[in-house]
Amino acid sequence: MARDDLFPEASTAAPELSAGREVQRHQPLAARLRPRDLSEFVGQTHILAPGHLLRRAIEADRIQSLIFYGPPGTGKTSLAQIIARQTRSKFERLSGVESNVSDMRRVLSAAGNRVENTGASTILFIDEIHRFNKAQQDVLLPDVEAGVVRLIGATTHNPFFFVNSPLVSRSQIFELRPLSEVDLYGLLRRALTDTDRGLGFMKIAAEESALRHLAKLSDGDARKALNALEIASLTTAPSADGIVHLDLATAEQSIQKKAVVYDDEDAHYDTISAFIKSMRGSDPDAALYWLAKMIHAGEDPRFIARRIVIHAAEDVGLADPMALVLANAAFQAAEFVGWPEARIPLAEATLYIATAPKSNSTVVAIDAAMKDVESGRTLPVPGHLRDGHYRGAEQLGHGEGYKYAHDYPEHFVAQDHLGAVKRYYDPSDQGVEKKIKERVEKWRLMARAPRDEAP
Repeated sequence: MARDDLFPEASTAAPELSAGREVQRHQPLAARLRPRDLSEFVGQTHILAPGHLLRRAIEADRIQSLIFYGPPGTGKTSLAQIIARQTRSKFERLSGVESNVSDMRRVLSAAGNRVENTGASTILFIDEIHRFNKAQQDVLLPDVEAGVVRLIGATTHNPFFFVNSPLVSRSQIFELRPLSEVDLYGLLRRALTDTDRGLGFMKIAAEESALRHLAKLSDGDARKALNALEIASLTTAPSADGIVHLDLATAEQSIQKKAVVYDDEDAHYDTISAFIKSMRGSDPDAALYWLAKMIHAGEDPRFIARRIVIHAAEDVGLADPMALVLANAAFQAAEFVGWPEARIPLAEATLYIATAPKSNSTVVAIDAAMKDVESGRTLPVPGHLRDGHYRGAEQLGHGEGYKYAHDYPEHFVAQDHLGAVKRYYDPSDQGVEKKIKERVEKWRLMARAPRDEAP
């Protein structure tokens, strides 16, 4: 079904302004607060900040075919509506759920007649374009390629997988990202003060903790945040003074998720500290609990993954080198899939590290070496270790006397690699490092032998 009138409230004049507002308030808050222009649009600064390509194209009315993709509630439809308000083209809208080929052909035919008779172009907005099958998408190709219509498609799916390649190649692709907590908090504040389209007609006193909880738990979805705010406001009875008080408990009920005491800085760092110390202490159950708390609180999976990677190197180290490999793999997987699936690789890495043998020899060794470099005299590179591959190096004696380890039994030969006697690495007898310790001690004995035997 095609809909020419994207903004019916703007085309139908209300007898009285107050009556028009009452009619508008029957719409969901998220619909009423759709941005009318770029100044009201929230988020997506990576493509809409002043000077960026998409913003310049919208402001100059030089829009070609576009495909917006991203999670729900990030502004795909709103952005299409803003383009419709600012463009000088006829605006047509189709739905990938409701429309069929006959609807598409009718709109395309009208667009062809329009450009032939008046020279006016047409913008065709298709919501959920990924819902069209290949044959339906192919219907669009000739008219998009000929410039009869300028296509704006919206989808929650990656268009490179769910939209026909020929259509993708004729369109500019823009990814819309989840809104930040700061963006959502500001949007909620605006909703409470806007008397025309928001909830400003009500007397609402909202606690900051309540609004920040809604912003955090909305997962970057503006529609979800506004719906929760509207439910909380309309279902909370006003107090004796006529004011609707929105506290944290009300926000929890409205978004159906309990708040965890985690928002303040102390609780945040206390929790991650407990998580790390539980892994270090080889307590998998405690580590999983603190991990679960961070997940429930909406912590960034990348933050958790970074701490796991650091812990794998610092506290497991060479006792089990696979811990760092697995931690890094969990980092990549968590960043790739996001919540909620990211909980699985993060839990796997947590359990592996918590149950692995522990050794901090790596961090002790590098810190000792760093302290020596920072506080002591810088050691010159011994002559036989210097680069001897350039012209003139031989005349300087660089590389002279160097012994190539692979030419000797067991691929080891005793020689001075530092120009001083230093010992930083003290391997533990835990896990894999026990074998490393045996090799290192053997090599150190062999390296000392020539000095011990010297006259």
